[in-house]
Amino acid sequence: MKFLVKLFPEIIIKSKPVRKKFTRQLRDNLRKLLLPLDPNLEIIRDWDRITIETASEDPEVIAGFVAVLSNTPGISHFVEVLEYPLVDVHDIYEKTRLAIGDSLRGKRFVVRCKRVGKHDFNSSEVERYVGGGLNQHVESAGVDLHNPDVTVRIEVRQDLVYIVNRRLEGLGGFPLGTIDAAVSLISGGFDSTVSSYLTMKRGMRTHFCFFNLGGREHEVGVKEVALYLWLKYGASHRVKFVSVPFEDVVGEILKNVENSQMGVILKRMMLRAASQVAAELEVAALVTGEAVAQVSSQTLQNLSVIDQVTDTLVLRPLICADKLDIINIAAKIGTEAFAANMPEYCGVISVKPTTRAKPEKIAAQEANFDFAVLERAIAAANYINIDALADEDLTVAAVESLPIPLPDAVIVDVRHPDEVDRKPLKLMTSEVQAIPFYELHSRFAQLDQARTYMLYCDKGVMSRLHASHLVEQGFENVKVYRPS
Repeated sequence: MKFLVKLFPEIIIKSKPVRKKFTRQLRDNLRKLLLPLDPNLEIIRDWDRITIETASEDPEVIAGFVAVLSNTPGISHFVEVLEYPLVDVHDIYEKTRLAIGDSLRGKRFVVRCKRVGKHDFNSSEVERYVGGGLNQHVESAGVDLHNPDVTVRIEVRQDLVYIVNRRLEGLGGFPLGTIDAAVSLISGGFDSTVSSYLTMKRGMRTHFCFFNLGGREHEVGVKEVALYLWLKYGASHRVKFVSVPFEDVVGEILKNVENSQMGVILKRMMLRAASQVAAELEVAALVTGEAVAQVSSQTLQNLSVIDQVTDTLVLRPLICADKLDIINIAAKIGTEAFAANMPEYCGVISVKPTTRAKPEKIAAQEANFDFAVLERAIAAANYINIDALADEDLTVAAVESLPIPLPDAVIVDVRHPDEVDRKPLKLMTSEVQAIPFYELHSRFAQLDQARTYMLYCDKGVMSRLHASHLVEQGFENVKVYRPS
């Protein structure tokens, strides 16, 4: 199977050296992501596209290729093609009818041809000949040049013919690693997950910085959504997940700051801390999910006062976005379920929050704050590679992991529904139940506790986190199913 990967248009219009750099980076990213699926694949970088070929005919491998190509930044679209040596126009027709003739049955179609090189025919002649032949010899609904049900795409390139089996859209944006890195302040809600996705899509290697305000369950949820975003859109580059313990900072604000000023001051403390995290990671920009006037701390006046505490560039990809648009993007990228079910810790909520913070009043309030508390929180920040989350301190409960299902055990597939649909877990001898991670804790107590439940996910990370959490809650009938 061969895939032709088309570059995002903004890459094509760049200067020759920049275009070459971006294309090389995309090729390298794809090689890193696809080699685990097929160690023998071939990737060739051309001027205007990347060609990927696999000898595997395994449907799961092909589906994996499609998933990677659909979610890797820098790709406009890609086509799955059948490749043949060029003989003549009639042979192109014969190959096209054999390859896709059955798919035209009862449908209106049009033939479109692109051609590169010198030939004794032009693109229009290929379209007319192949289209006429298909119209005569295939039980279609006829040719429709303006509103077809199916567009038959053919590409003739030098001495090769490519017949498009299917065309799929890419993510767009720039290849990850072509733009400087950034640190995203992530809370796990709609806004911070979408803003993180947008910077990744734009080519920025995006680290994650989480401020733990006191909720362990919240931290687990944020780590899960950060891991999900990284695995789906940014796994070509390792990043850090940084957890900053902010419980004492919150306590200091609650004790010593006027109620109406708490929200703005908390954001200022977060920016101060995030700036030091960025400096530690040698990163020049911070990313937040703030949108103008969405909440009281996000008025222009308040944002201006908040930004005064740092010289680090603060990027706000959603600054003019509507909430509904943000939610729609979250649904599209798969983070809506995370955000909607995210446990949150709301320790700093002003009764009448200021919408027009005054620098002098904020300074007076912060004079009552013991900044040693903030420095201790920053010093205690935990930096971990995001792909090592399952081995960090959060997973404290010992959970048995087994490569083979136990007799009579129920295998609980905790993956995101999109992943379950793409690659269902099928076991001949064990019962499988799909309970998404974000529903597991609310539903687990309702299950038959006389049975043993083995949690499953692709990477073994989320299953271990959730199994550990359930064990800590007192459930002793939980294990992890981790196929070897």
